[in-house]
Amino acid sequence: MMMVIERDSLLSLEQYARERAAFRARVIAHKKHRSLALGSNVTLMFEDELTIRYQIQEMLRIERTFEEAGIQDELDAYNPLVPDGQNWKATMLIEFPDESERKVWLSRLIGIEDRVWVQVAGFERVFAIADEDLERENAEKTSSVHFLRFELGFDRVAALRRGASVAAGIEHPAYTVTVDVVPEALRQSLCGDLRT
Repeated sequence: MMMVIERDSLLSLEQYARERAAFRARVIAHKKHRSLALGSNVTLMFEDELTIRYQIQEMLRIERTFEEAGIQDELDAYNPLVPDGQNWKATMLIEFPDESERKVWLSRLIGIEDRVWVQVAGFERVFAIADEDLERENAEKTSSVHFLRFELGFDRVAALRRGASVAAGIEHPAYTVTVDVVPEALRQSLCGDLRT
């Protein structure tokens, strides 16, 4: 069953302005247990209902959107990033502080978004399904931001609920990294995204 953020659950611009500081602090604290560094230049930020709700509220605030059609456009754009109970969804950030170095690396890392994986103990790796909304690379370079979906399926979800550990990594010719065991706080937070 798809978990979606409904129109009626969003705060009005006025309500959000009043509650923004507290809501933002809550989301920042929550994100500390939703992030995974894969080496020194790639980070996965695992999304969930709260992180996407925050993104929607921020976009409505920035764009000062209060008309129903505009609000629905934001919901339609962001709801696909909410996990559906059988998968994890993540924003992948490729980070090189120096602009010229970043340009070189983004050309070397074409296809990296398809080589990111998670592995539940006792099961085969699950490689990401990347950028379902639009193409984020071309023949010259990849993007520094990608949206990933990891389809786990019932058996992996059940194993995770029983306490199975999770590994993650990237298997790309120019960037290979393995995290043998993701931190327990992240594993527990990710298990909160799952339904059996």
